[in-house]
Amino acid sequence: MGTRDNWRKSSYSGPGDGDSCVEIATHPAHIAIRDSKIPARASLTFPLEAFTAFLVTLKRPHSGSGPR
Repeated sequence: MGTRDNWRKSSYSGPGDGDSCVEIATHPAHIAIRDSKIPARASLTFPLEAFTAFLVTLKRPHSGSGPR
């Protein structure tokens, strides 16, 4: 997963903060995430199904009830 061509920056990276974001690399069976500021360090790898479930959870509307 570590080749340069596999990694792409988050679509939420904007001008000025372009170095302060996460990068993602995809593979048919898993997704890897790393910090773009220190790409030589370790990355987190998730099975594709787990990462998809994580994104679905993030995209759900918040209930607005505040912290519990």
